[in-house]
Amino acid sequence: MKTMAQICVLKFGGTSLGTQRSREIAIARVGEVIARGNFPVAVCSAMGRAPEPYATDTLLAMASAPEADANTDLLLASGELISAACFAALLEKAGTPARALTGAQAGIITDRTFGNARILRVEPARLRELIDVGIVPVVAGFQGMTTTGEITTLGRGGTDLSAIALGHALGAQSIDIYTDVNGAMSADPQRVPTARTIDRAQLLEISEFSQHGAGVMHAKAAEYARVTNTPYAIKHFETDQGTVVGDSVVLERPVTGVTSAGGLSFIRIIRGDLPDQEARMELELRMFERLAHEGISLDQININTAGVFFAVRSADAQRVRDLLSDMNLAVRIRDRCAKLSIVGAGMRGQPGVMYQIVSALSEGGIEIVHCTDSNITISVLIHEEDVERAERAVHDRFELGGVGE
Repeated sequence: MKTMAQICVLKFGGTSLGTQRSREIAIARVGEVIARGNFPVAVCSAMGRAPEPYATDTLLAMASAPEADANTDLLLASGELISAACFAALLEKAGTPARALTGAQAGIITDRTFGNARILRVEPARLRELIDVGIVPVVAGFQGMTTTGEITTLGRGGTDLSAIALGHALGAQSIDIYTDVNGAMSADPQRVPTARTIDRAQLLEISEFSQHGAGVMHAKAAEYARVTNTPYAIKHFETDQGTVVGDSVVLERPVTGVTSAGGLSFIRIIRGDLPDQEARMELELRMFERLAHEGISLDQININTAGVFFAVRSADAQRVRDLLSDMNLAVRIRDRCAKLSIVGAGMRGQPGVMYQIVSALSEGGIEIVHCTDSNITISVLIHEEDVERAERAVHDRFELGGVGE
């Protein structure tokens, strides 16, 4: 019986299972958990990356439906099913009793948003049954099941979400997200050579990083962990080292890292002559309602007496102009923009952070098109061609290259 052992969830990404050598390392990671007297639950992504036959992108290319539906999700889920079954068989061969499970069998219940389903609840009874008799559950990630039995997928990178949700439901001692990078980085190392691994971060920080463009953690998974207060670690599968994420982390710095997202357009909307504030508010309400009805996502929204300002995907910019053409509005568009986001829970109540950001960008000759801030994130809209210089300037100003040393 294994019920007294602490449960440890291990998520293995596609590159962690894509070769014989990487699978051997993953098997060793499972063995290390057992050797410590704990009990592992493995969660698997599809093996490898396109054009390898079972990678998600390869399967997606086979789908004929223009939009996600039940048939497409059933197809896409097969990559993780193959991966989980193969990994369970390898664990058995290595002497560790294991059983492959679909996301549905693991108890992940979702809504019917095919292609990007939301987890409604997790019912881990089957997992506990296996754990109680000493069998390691190997769960196919990235998938769940509706209340009516249809297979759904959780969005690209959704195996992270599977691992976090299962770990939370099981009350796991640890959740390790194994990947092929060294954890969360203070910036994109391809643009900022001095970027370093962040040793420790708060749940909200990684959620903000993920939502603002950093690809190290699935955004929905990071937000699920934040909402449920579920700590985890992002680790390189070879070194077993990386970033520890949890609200017990004590911060000694105002800024944790910098990330960016391109392909944006800045929209400035100038209202025509209006008799009073009530008329202005009614016009704004109709404008936002129309954009929402057409599914246009707005970011960095600011409303003041000078007008309404926001960013949209560049592909949506002309649609915004067309949708508002019959209203008493002047729509100004600036294309080829990018959002630079500076994230740090330590900036709350810390004076001078904005000054340092503006100063660093100004000294680098980088124009600020628009700026908004939230509790722990300052987002600056800049010209897309300035992204690399901007990231380096801010990264250097806050001496983030020392993070992780």
